[in-house]
Amino acid sequence: MKSIAILGSTGSIGVNALSVIESSPDKFKITALSARTNMETLAGQIEKFRPKIVSVADKENAARLRRLIKRRVKIVTGAEGAIECATHPDVDMVLSAMVGASGLPPTLAAICAGKNIALANKETLVTAGEIVMREARKRKVKIIPVDSEHSAIFQALRGEKMKDVRKIILTASSGPFLRLPREDMAKVTVEQALKHPNWNMGPKITIDSATMMNKGLEVIEARWLFGMEPEKIEVLVHPQSVIHSMVEFCDSSVIAQLGLPDMRSPISFALAYPERVCVPLKSLDLAKVRQLTFEPPDLAKFPCLRLAYEAMSAGGAATAAMNAANEVAVEAFLNRRIDFMDIPAIVGKVLEKSETRPVKSLADALAVDHAARGAAREMIGG
Repeated sequence: MKSIAILGSTGSIGVNALSVIESSPDKFKITALSARTNMETLAGQIEKFRPKIVSVADKENAARLRRLIKRRVKIVTGAEGAIECATHPDVDMVLSAMVGASGLPPTLAAICAGKNIALANKETLVTAGEIVMREARKRKVKIIPVDSEHSAIFQALRGEKMKDVRKIILTASSGPFLRLPREDMAKVTVEQALKHPNWNMGPKITIDSATMMNKGLEVIEARWLFGMEPEKIEVLVHPQSVIHSMVEFCDSSVIAQLGLPDMRSPISFALAYPERVCVPLKSLDLAKVRQLTFEPPDLAKFPCLRLAYEAMSAGGAATAAMNAANEVAVEAFLNRRIDFMDIPAIVGKVLEKSETRPVKSLADALAVDHAARGAAREMIGG
């Protein structure tokens, strides 16, 4: 039986992961859960899954949680608490599903403690990919991707040799604005941006999907996960979200992974790897889907994807600065302080002002993140 810690247990990935774990009680058990402020949901998870330790944002939320639960459990707080959950001696695998760069320190700590990682927090690799992959290799830690695109690539590469790979093709739904005229993008509302046509995700990731920044982050994540040069990672718009990604090999063969747009499938693969577990999902009905279409992304309409490629090519601190600026800008948009197309504008300006330098340590990565957030907030005005 595999013992799991979930960082971000009350978010979309965490909730789906617990659903997978509940359906396979002979395969998994929960040792640690980490959440920020959704204490009602966390309290229910504690009662059902009986973790040994949970982490919350601060002492105020810890007090709220204690009032909500009957079961005795160790409650820790803050960034140190998340790290304590991630490095608990009884944990075999950590599902890293926190939103944003805040997931980097506990994920890296788990790697340094020898824990295998089911990685849903793409910002960990966007912010400090070289450091994270170096530590994973040093400690022989497995990093199994949870994002549907990277899970698809990971599955397509099983039994293959990386020297035979010609390119990786990440598919993108392109969110709710694929057919929206470019001139109307500036008028997009929060409500419109949160209506993804295929996937049910948290607000930050949904906005990233609408701007295509999410795909940009995934390109950078793929670069580190699979050791691919930027020019060998291609994005292809696939509105049906049935083919989750593809790998083209040197003989022009292309292997694709298909599935329902349901995160329980890639989550179950990551948690159970190298085995598979049955998940209560219906079969993919290709006759009902009828057609699968593809087209190149419009980089003028979705400049965030272009910015991600530019940051990846610049290397060093650029991707960490880009990610930090994007997190601040998305939060400001969700709070109705800026317009939709201000998001790429702010990210671009922060990248222009950011110093290009190597990121050699966690302290370096966090310093870049902090500086970029400050620059973005100054541009927004507070």
